Amino acid sequence: DTHRQLENQAMPPIRSRCLRLLSTSPPPSAVSYVAGVEDIKAASGRIRGVAHVTPVMTCSTINAMYNKRRGGKEGARLFFKCENFQRTGSFKFRGALNAVSNLVEKRPANELSVVTQSSGNHGQALAACAQVRNVPATIVMPHTSPSVKKAAVRGYGAMIVECEPTDQARDEASEKVVKERGGVLIHPNQDPDVIAGQGTIAMELLEQVEKLDAIVAPVGGGGMKEEGIALWCKSVNPSIKVIAAEPKAADDCYRSKRANRRLANEQPPVTVADGVRTSIGENTWPIIRDLVDDVICVDEEQIMDATRLVWERMKLVIEPSSGVGVAAVLSEDGAKILGDSANIGVVLCGGNVDLSAIKW
Repeated sequence: DTHRQLENQAMPPIRSRCLRLLSTSPPPSAVSYVAGVEDIKAASGRIRGVAHVTPVMTCSTINAMYNKRRGGKEGARLFFKCENFQRTGSFKFRGALNAVSNLVEKRPANELSVVTQSSGNHGQALAACAQVRNVPATIVMPHTSPSVKKAAVRGYGAMIVECEPTDQARDEASEKVVKERGGVLIHPNQDPDVIAGQGTIAMELLEQVEKLDAIVAPVGGGGMKEEGIALWCKSVNPSIKVIAAEPKAADDCYRSKRANRRLANEQPPVTVADGVRTSIGENTWPIIRDLVDDVICVDEEQIMDATRLVWERMKLVIEPSSGVGVAAVLSEDGAKILGDSANIGVVLCGGNVDLSAIKW
């Protein structure tokens, strides 16, 4: 078995080419979203030199597994965008850094404080970015958040306020903190600057890997990967398939796409993938509706099998939320939806694992 890192290439200026999409979806330039291509370009400039350009890796064993799943056809390759190597251990650092940096451009840091709600990755990313920019931070976290993520948030100097593990409780607690203590609320997935920051994943990946046919990424609240990635990909090359992956236990995105309207998770999802337990939001739903091509759901066993596979064969520490995307690609539905796609990007969204709690 082999895996290798693709060499990072310098990123030349990229011209936006708003091409015509499939007839079922309007081009990004024709619809008003909360973030767009120019916002992603601006985000790239703000985070350059602070956020890492994360590596892309491949694995011959996983390539063979995928090719076998699609009927033994040879030649397809998977390219893993390793956001587990990003600062604070997840892609969330990109959006948080862009949001905090944009605020500091407009107001002195000594007049600012920031607040967010997070199950962990965005919380520690915002805490770290606030520390970099000398801004106080308060993070609202469900009491069920992994202890390793709580410890990281405190380690970056932020204050934690705990709440119940529901979307409503998180919203109410963060609004209460803003009202009582002041501060600017930076939502983990609905803030336009956060969405734009996450779009830089696609900017990098399309420079690092030529001729990608598809990108698969986990989806939770939606500010990440799927929305920022979809905005960039569908403007640069609308033929690239953008596929969302989510646990069957938290399948609000899948159900929303099928119903053509936003549907939230009715109960707090019980899934090992703690980073994707939240429902898609009002700001990200139009992007998902128009620009994400399809959604693949996987069960808990598939998620853990995929996570273990990456640990064992690629020697990469990823969290189960990252395993969701890998599981989706290796599933029967993945082979059907991806079809003849030969070069597929898979976003490994993070590597913040509570080792004391993980069970194989």
